[in-house]
Amino acid sequence: MHRRIIAPGALAAASVLLAIPASAASHSPGAPGIGDPYYPDYGNGGYDVSHYDLRLKYQPATDELEGTATLLARTTQDLSRFNLDFLLDVSEVRVNGAKASFTASGEHELEITPKSPLAKGASVTVVVRYSGVPSSKQAYGFTSWHRTPDGGVGANEPESAWWWFPSNDHPLDKATYDVSVLVPDGSQAISNGTLQSTSSRLGWTRYNWRSDKPQATYLATLAVGRFDITTGTTEGGVPVVNAYSKDLGANDGAARASIERTGEVADWLSEYFGPYPYNALGGYVPNTTTGYALETQTRPYYSPRQFANGSNVSVVVHELAHQWYGDLVSVSGWKDIWINEGFARYAQWLWSEHEDEGTAQELADYVYASHPADDPFWTVKPGDPGPENQFDIAVYDRGALALQALRNEIGDDAFFAVLKGWPQKHAYGNASVADFRTYAEEVSGQSLSVLFDTWLFQPTKPAAPAARTASIAGASAAPEQPRSWKKIAATNDVHEH
Repeated sequence: MHRRIIAPGALAAASVLLAIPASAASHSPGAPGIGDPYYPDYGNGGYDVSHYDLRLKYQPATDELEGTATLLARTTQDLSRFNLDFLLDVSEVRVNGAKASFTASGEHELEITPKSPLAKGASVTVVVRYSGVPSSKQAYGFTSWHRTPDGGVGANEPESAWWWFPSNDHPLDKATYDVSVLVPDGSQAISNGTLQSTSSRLGWTRYNWRSDKPQATYLATLAVGRFDITTGTTEGGVPVVNAYSKDLGANDGAARASIERTGEVADWLSEYFGPYPYNALGGYVPNTTTGYALETQTRPYYSPRQFANGSNVSVVVHELAHQWYGDLVSVSGWKDIWINEGFARYAQWLWSEHEDEGTAQELADYVYASHPADDPFWTVKPGDPGPENQFDIAVYDRGALALQALRNEIGDDAFFAVLKGWPQKHAYGNASVADFRTYAEEVSGQSLSVLFDTWLFQPTKPAAPAARTASIAGASAAPEQPRSWKKIAATNDVHEH
């Protein structure tokens, strides 16, 4: 018989291990990022959120926000700890009713350690109490909270949630929302979806909004200020709520002349993309100094600068097209941004045809001819542009040009069948550029790998033979600028950071 001599330290360590239940020992922290190579720290691993209940109080005069966020989630691994993406000051966290320990880390991480480890597949309720001044917070050198003379606005892409609610901030984790906001009488709170109710007491008014279809975190929005609100319905019966800051000044008329056509534009887009996918619609224009617009779900955000040169329905077309391409079907990863922006731009080209201000073919020919082969425009690959070029103009214009090349390759019947069928195939979910190519091949019955590679993935201008094959720039003379071009170009900064 052989005896092993066990050192006292090893014996103590073994005793500790024996004291830990086997199930707990297998638990591990959720990843601090969801796995997107463009933004490695965005989103989190280990769980999926199904619903956000946000109960907020906001003071416009001081930009002070108080909140209680309740997240309903399900674990996707055995969890010892997990992260939320958030910037404000947290006073308490509870997980399944029990107080949890928490700490801030990195640029925007809230690390939460529940009292008891969480088993894979478990339903989890997380409650976070917090407060702070959103405009005082920055991450990576910027802010997505826009202070206005009469309040504040949370709207940006690819991130804006961190400044007003804790979340799993990536489009892969979509959820439904209830947003309840208490503001002083005289101010209004605007958010996504339908206004369920309002109530006033002791100088404060509470607005209760509900977004009942899956929604990506960057598509959630909050705006508090003094608004003039208009209501109506589309011809198809969808309620429309639009809101305009009361101090838009000279931009007020042009903004209204554009956004009040929201219902008309949505009905028109549904002819191409299928039925409008939500039970609410509208837009809002706060008095911000930003230049961009954003497709916040059911209620796009517009900067007053979008209307500085007069009305521009084209930008409304762009943001409403995103309700199908970007909101209903969201990107699998941020490299798939072409599925959002190329299609929203192409919708503007279709609107140009509708308004008899230049066909999509004429616009495609003009874009192709306007950029010589040595233009850096062609070095950006719309199918995978890189995070530094995610919102480069090439993703929009070269992205739409690729769609016209596809249209010419497979013919109008197949092309418009693809445009309408794609949102239904991936409704309320996520998809990639590769998924879209596969779907286009299924519908058309053609192999499209060369076409997609040429127009989306090569860092060079498609050569004349490839352009001729795709029926682009076939005329010998330089094409004239379509009449719609200036209005379309005026939306080039819709996602400017």
